Amino acid sequence: MKFAYRFSNLLGAVYRQGNLSFSKDGNAVVSPVGNRVSVFDLKNNTSETLPISTTKNITCVGLSPGGNLAIVVDEDGAALLVSLVTRAVLHHFHFHKPVSSIRFSPDGRKFVVTKENVALMYHAPGKQREFNAFVLDKSYYGPYDETTCIDWTDDSKCFVVGSKDMSTWVFGAERWANLIYYSLGGHKDVVVGCFFEKDSLDLYTVSQDGTLCVWESDTELDGLVLNKSENKPKTPEDDEEDEGEEARIEGEEGEVIRGKAKAPKEKTKNVRYKQRSKHFFNKEGDFNNLTAAAYHKPTHILVTGFASGIFHLHELPEFNLIHSLSISDQRIHSVAINSSGDWIGFGCSGMGQLLVWEWQSESYVFKQQGHFNNMASLAYSPDGQYIATGGDDGKVKVWNTNSGLCFVTFTEHTSSITNVTFTSSGFVIVSASLDGTVRAYDLHRYRNFRTFTSPRPAQFSSLAVDVSGELVSAGAQDSFEIFLWSMQTGRLLEVLGGHEGPVSCLCFSPVQSILASASWDRTIRLWDMLDSWQVKETLHLTSDALSVTYRPDGQELAVATLNGEISFWNPQTASQTGSVAGRHDLETGRKETDKVTAKQTAKGKSFTSLCYSADGESILAGGQSKFVCIYSIKEQMLMKKFEISCNLSFDAMEEFLDRRKMTEFGSLALVDEGAGDGDGVNISLPGVRKGDMSSRHFKPEIRVSSLRFSPTGRSWSATTTEGLLVYSLDGSMVFDPYDLDLDVTPASIHKQLRLQEWVSAIVLAFRLNEKALKQEVLETVPHEQIPVVCGSLPDIYVEKLLGFVAACLEKSGHLQFYMTWAQSLLMLHGQKLKNRSGAILPTLQALQKSIQRHFDNLSKLCDFNMFNIRYAEALSKQRGLKRAAEEDKEEEEDEEEEEDEEMSEKMSEASLEAADMIL
Repeated sequence: MKFAYRFSNLLGAVYRQGNLSFSKDGNAVVSPVGNRVSVFDLKNNTSETLPISTTKNITCVGLSPGGNLAIVVDEDGAALLVSLVTRAVLHHFHFHKPVSSIRFSPDGRKFVVTKENVALMYHAPGKQREFNAFVLDKSYYGPYDETTCIDWTDDSKCFVVGSKDMSTWVFGAERWANLIYYSLGGHKDVVVGCFFEKDSLDLYTVSQDGTLCVWESDTELDGLVLNKSENKPKTPEDDEEDEGEEARIEGEEGEVIRGKAKAPKEKTKNVRYKQRSKHFFNKEGDFNNLTAAAYHKPTHILVTGFASGIFHLHELPEFNLIHSLSISDQRIHSVAINSSGDWIGFGCSGMGQLLVWEWQSESYVFKQQGHFNNMASLAYSPDGQYIATGGDDGKVKVWNTNSGLCFVTFTEHTSSITNVTFTSSGFVIVSASLDGTVRAYDLHRYRNFRTFTSPRPAQFSSLAVDVSGELVSAGAQDSFEIFLWSMQTGRLLEVLGGHEGPVSCLCFSPVQSILASASWDRTIRLWDMLDSWQVKETLHLTSDALSVTYRPDGQELAVATLNGEISFWNPQTASQTGSVAGRHDLETGRKETDKVTAKQTAKGKSFTSLCYSADGESILAGGQSKFVCIYSIKEQMLMKKFEISCNLSFDAMEEFLDRRKMTEFGSLALVDEGAGDGDGVNISLPGVRKGDMSSRHFKPEIRVSSLRFSPTGRSWSATTTEGLLVYSLDGSMVFDPYDLDLDVTPASIHKQLRLQEWVSAIVLAFRLNEKALKQEVLETVPHEQIPVVCGSLPDIYVEKLLGFVAACLEKSGHLQFYMTWAQSLLMLHGQKLKNRSGAILPTLQALQKSIQRHFDNLSKLCDFNMFNIRYAEALSKQRGLKRAAEEDKEEEEDEEEEEDEEMSEKMSEASLEAADMIL
């Protein structure tokens, strides 16, 4: 099953660069993260990374109006056509030049791509299978500088393109007689956004200096007339006219439309634009550069983002300010509005932020930020539900493995974090940092409740917590000492000296109070915590020790050394039991600044992180390379290599440098061709055409800094230059029968089900080991028969059934049914399972994780229902009191009326008596 691990999710990064897009229903946002694409479900609060990757960082993403297709383009212009339904790549294409923007037409039949100063219109791929999914229809020339943005009219008849030459060009998607192209000026800086009004040719254009121009057209969309000459046979005079217009047909290239064409000679009135008004954003001088804009046509809302991190909401065409807010201290790179116009998405690449803002209630719908520097370490919680990460930005983040989102960030450290770990309870995270402190965080109250320091300032490079969670140890990289603290009191217990080099790694035994410390002095020391912290054993190595880890049962020790070897030791006898030479498996690449080849560089590379699998049969190893290796400990050989990234935007990805970039003066790859430093202010040097050549960008080197296996055994994670990569078991990819025979077939299993032989049906299904068949058999067993079936099940299948129940319980809606299976198995076979607790620990932890997840969801639902019932009860009481008060009031009024009637009767009687007396 080690071969069945595949990439499942990317955590630790939510946005890098490129444009954000909302799904068709507006409930999910699509964000480019490096060379991958993540989809964040805002309703269910989950994230998913698509199993696709480009060769370089993604710069733009175009979604089809139906929401089924996406076109993803990277920095070099390589494009992928992706199905968002099946998550599969349908087509590869290369535009050969960087693409600035891509946009589908509203009817989904065409899409426009802008590269350099050209707009290319392609036929969009349809439902039929096509040999070439991207067929070029027309090429539009007009702007003199790079194009920046696109927008379509609602009926897909025309589109508009903005450019860096401060002009805006309106083009016809068809050969309209009264509109082939139209050029608009009016700006003094780069056009950032151009937008059509709803069901109209009226335009809004926004430029980088904070200027908004409102353009009014004298023609409605219905007034566009199709050029009739297209259907007529051409005459020599028509050919001459076509030459004068400089519009020509090129076989495979499609139709070329140039912006120098003369006006048509027909009497059809041409489309004309006039500037209706002009508005300015930076009247008070608060904002330096407008960097992103988006417009929602139905509600007439314009959203603009600025380099200072402020965004504005305006109502057009009156330009009424609805509100403005500062959401970041970095520039806003991308803005998007969902279909209903309620939610606005913002992407800030400087801090790696992704925000979704609901402007009517003025609240955040979604707010995530990854580590904006490299990640240094990660740790799984004991139940595998959470992952804690520490980065060079000094932050500790905790991620939920089910949703893929970060739910708490601790910012108390003032320098890079070197290591993080969970205690055995799962509710305390401990982190070590180069700022000279070790901090403990409480996941109940989300606070830093302990801070451990050393008598003399020291930079801590390693960290370990014992099984009880009482002892905290950290190794210093400058004083060669190990510090021990008490978690309860926070006091320093002991300073362990003896190493003659920096302490590179610490690890507590999972079954004893023994601490293993690895050092650059070529030794591993085992310290006994119960015997006055004395050195129990010293293991001598042939090279500097970089990493040390215990097997989950504590009976073996693995050490990674500087010479690229992984050695295995028995901690009881202090003898070496085996070794693996892994230097050649790293396959390091050559950096652009390296003077020697990758083969020579590899001699100095080694594994820097080790981790045992949950069953202890294999070991994960990673280091300064794009590969993570899984070794079999028993056979001491490589089982599989995982390539964690194919992103050529990172350094040291390829074994050989591109000789086409090598000149007598050095590598052309070292020349920075970027457009400025990205803060929106480019002060160009004399003679420089693109940006500021004095600004420098660097390519980060690909490496794996930390590896951890999930306690459930179903996934493992790696912190890399790209982010936190999670690899999970994919049972559907592997046919792995347990005890296959000629009689073990789906037909025989169904026959046993018809005969109601439940136990034999379960045994046969687990021998065939098909997931769908096992689930069908289990769900066919009557609820009242479950304890009987569990009691008569052979021992060898109890553990397998328990593991399958734990996997089904995580995603199935039959909660009580699978809980009954788990309860019956544990109650009837508890003693036998307890004797093998070490072997089945991952299965039990997976079961606990599934139950805990359902418990959390159900408790939230129950609390919500309780509050609703209380509210309804209080409301009914209030209404009852109102009704009682009204009834009392009516009774009082009735009594008053009766009294008034009695008084009137008495008065009338008295008047009659008086009249009688008078008479």
